[in-house]
Formats: sequence, C-alpha cells, structure tokens
Amino acid sequence: MKSKSIGIDFGTTNSSIALAKSSGEVELAQFSYMGELTDAYRSLLYLERVKEGAVNTLKSWSGPEGIEQYLAADPKGRLMQSLKSFLSSRSLQSTEVFGRRYGLEDLIARILKDLRKKAEHQFGIHIKSAVVGRPVQFVGASSDADNLYAERRLREAFRAAGFESVEFELEPVAAARYYESTLNREELILIGDFGGGTSDFSLLRVGPDIQRKGRTNANFLGNAGVALAGDAFDAKIIRHLVAPALGAGSEMRSMNKILSVPGWVYAKLEHWHHLSFLKARDVMEMLKDVQAQAIEPKKIAALTHLIKEDLGYRLHQAVQKVKSDLSEETAATFRFSDGYLNLQAVLKRPVFEGWIAEELAQIESCVDSIFSSSGAQHKDVNAVFLTGGSSFVPAVRLIFERRFGASKIRSGNEFTSVARGLALQAIQDRN
Repeated sequence: MKSKSIGIDFGTTNSSIALAKSSGEVELAQFSYMGELTDAYRSLLYLERVKEGAVNTLKSWSGPEGIEQYLAADPKGRLMQSLKSFLSSRSLQSTEVFGRRYGLEDLIARILKDLRKKAEHQFGIHIKSAVVGRPVQFVGASSDADNLYAERRLREAFRAAGFESVEFELEPVAAARYYESTLNREELILIGDFGGGTSDFSLLRVGPDIQRKGRTNANFLGNAGVALAGDAFDAKIIRHLVAPALGAGSEMRSMNKILSVPGWVYAKLEHWHHLSFLKARDVMEMLKDVQAQAIEPKKIAALTHLIKEDLGYRLHQAVQKVKSDLSEETAATFRFSDGYLNLQAVLKRPVFEGWIAEELAQIESCVDSIFSSSGAQHKDVNAVFLTGGSSFVPAVRLIFERRFGASKIRSGNEFTSVARGLALQAIQDRN
C-alpha cells in the first residue's frame, strides 16, 4: 500500500496520523502512554543530557515517550511544547539547548520523525509522503506572506523528518472531508476547528455527489481564521489564578524605591511555548536578584522553583483539568502541587467566561466575517461541525447555537477528525 494515503494533523498541542484504505476505512495510529493506548501524539520534545561513559550525549524523546521521560527525570532536562506556534516568527530561528544551537525546523523534525517511525511500525508501510493540515491563520501571522513563510518552514521540517512529498490542506477543510464521509446528501456546512493555537472556519458545500464529481471553487464559500484558541483560554487561567501566587503584581525595593516585579516573566509564563525559554542563565540570575529585593520573596522563590524544575507540563495539565471540568460543571477546583509549590482555588464558570470574553468576541467576529464576505445567510447553513478541544467550552458552543440553533450543531471524533479527513483526501488524490 502506498503511503500517499497518509494524513497528518500536526497540531500545536496534539498530533495524529491516519491511514485511509481503498475500502474507505480510516485507521488511526495509536501510541502507548502510561500503560494505555492513545491516538493523540503530544506535540512536544524533551531533551536531556545523558552521560554515556566519559561522554555527555544529548538525547531526545517526543510525544507520550517524551512525557514519560520528563516525568521520571531528576533533575529535569529541557521540555519544549507548542513549537508550531513559532513558525511564523522571523526572529526565532534557533534556540540554545545545553550549549548547542538548534534550528526550529530541526526541533520540529525530531517530533515528526518519531511520529512517522511509530506509524510505519503500526501500519507496516514506509511513509514518504502525506497530506498535512495547516491552519487558515498561523499563530503570530499578520499577513499572507507570514502564513506562506510559516508553511514553508513546516514543509522544511517535514523534509528533514524524512518526508519526500508533502501536500498541505486547510485544517477546517480536512474536517469537512471527514464530516462529508458521514453524509448521504448535499449540505452547506460551517466547520469550526479549534486547536491549541488557532481557531479556523470554513463554509462549504459537501456531499457524495460533490465528492464523486470533484470539488470546484463554487463549493467553497469562505475561509477565515484567528490565531487564538485553547492556549489563549489557558493563559487567562494562568494570569488570574496562578501568576499572583508566584509574585505577579507584587513589589520590590530597589535603591530606596518601591518598584513592580518585572511583568514580562509572567507574560512568558502564560504561554507554554515560551516557558521552556525562561530556563536560561540570565533569567535565573535576574530572578535571584528580584527575590533578594522582593517584599514577598516566597512568591518569587516559588516562581523560580517552577522554572528551574521545568514544571510547565504539570502546570499545563492542571490548567487543562480545571478547564475541562468547567465544561461539565458550573464550578471547579484548580489544583497544582509538587510538594514544594501548592496551589488550590475554586473557579466558577461565569468568572472564567468573563476572563475570556475578549477572545470569544474575536472568534465571533471571525465567524461573522465569512458570512459578510460570502453573502451567505445563517439560515442557509444545514449543519455546523465543531471539532478540536475548545469546541467543548460551553461559551464557544453558545456562539454557534445563538446563530444557527442548537439542533444544527454536530460533533464527533473531535481530536482526530482533521487527520481522518486528510487521509481521506490522500486516498482520493491517489485514485
């Protein structure tokens, strides 16, 4: 079986890889994690300096293995998350890891190479080509040139990971292809794909007849995207619940003056893909000086501990847990503890929704822009298919229920629908 039937959703937070068969069946690669199987491959890279004889060797692990290695390590190495979020940045070309510089594309390639090898082993094929998802709007992109630059860097990462051919498709369009496979009639659908870093939308006509005859430009009414999603919601939880306990907004004495503790550290703390970069010598020296002058030194000590011990992943899990709980309950308790740092607070859903009101407004505006530019009416939409982790957030779903009615909201395979759709496109292209 040729590998052209492979679809890869390389996400900001999680990735998945699917194989479409000639029968139309789609198989998801699964990965071992903590004794169980999961089809979500965490898009992270863990690097550790390991002594082999008299030589220090830098080793890396990604995905579930990277998490397990990180959790078991003492002392911790370097954990990198959300690397996809840097692709549009022309200022971030490389980073230093244990005294050596590594390009962003090389670091991403390490994740993709591991993902490819594990899928090859499971599927029993050599994977050299794939249809790969990309967001409508990359994180940090402010122009078409930025998006093309990010796409080019992502293509280079795939090539460095051993892929000879890569075709890109918009992630919401891929989700639409998956949804289309469940239909027996034509529909006008709105796709909402909520990832870790981006929220993307496509308005298009789908159905078996359209798939059989071949899609034309007339079937696509519009695409739009905004570079915020789950990570932006997480950032607000960090800002309001976590950062104050770590000294955000506190003061320090310097030269007989009362000054605010530097706020830029807490801005970095809000973003997982920036957190690992705080573990640098100059930052740690700065925090040592701040702690010595801080009016609340214990809070700065807690911040230093969080960074030094590279606890970003565990903090991220705690944030994800409370956010998930709030999707089911009107109040939830945030808990984070590692024996030194202990944080606990009750968070009510209306308060959380107030924190993310600005992001919700941007998502609403993005959705409305598709209808303004296409001339389509809300009443013309037959179904709204929501996918991705943040599609579970009640305030997000309410945006679509208000416009289209709850009866039109569809969901299913929220974390793998993009990969499934990409694989279906790959098998269709092959035929």
